[in-house]
Amino acid sequence: MKQRLKQLYIETIVPKLMEQFKYTNIHQVPRIKKIVINRGIGEASQSNKILESSFKELNLIAGQKGVITRSKKAIATFKLRKNVPVGVTVTLRGERMYGFLDRLINLALPRIRDFQGINPKSFDKFGSYSLGLEEQLMFPEMEYDKIDQICGMDISIVTTSTKIEEGLILLKEFGLPFKN
Repeated sequence: MKQRLKQLYIETIVPKLMEQFKYTNIHQVPRIKKIVINRGIGEASQSNKILESSFKELNLIAGQKGVITRSKKAIATFKLRKNVPVGVTVTLRGERMYGFLDRLINLALPRIRDFQGINPKSFDKFGSYSLGLEEQLMFPEMEYDKIDQICGMDISIVTTSTKIEEGLILLKEFGLPFKN
């Protein structure tokens, strides 16, 4: 099944951006390459139960199996040993990426209490966008009774744009609600 946002990109966004930025080739138009969802587990790295529940929650939200990230070296200040689990990450591409973006824009972000929009200043110099969410309850897949610990996550939307302006306009066209 073709995702709604992918069809919107092909039929509406590409012609609009080609006209606006005067692209001569369709391959110059910026697109979303991947979405990376990352969750650090912090102090919970000592507890295998919290790591496992965090892993399952992220898999449920993303619709794809994630990877447990491990520490590369020991840092005594943080009570961290080498090769200890420190987080969970999922990289989405293709149809799953568009499906997740659709759920994020239309279901999750509007469920945030007192939501004013997302910060338009969170772009890197290449036009990729990152945002942090404070809890996982905004996703419809999550059931309040089955959550062990409220934990946030970072979402990075990686684009092929070369400028911040191009990335901002691309994500606005997809429907991300930016603050004015």
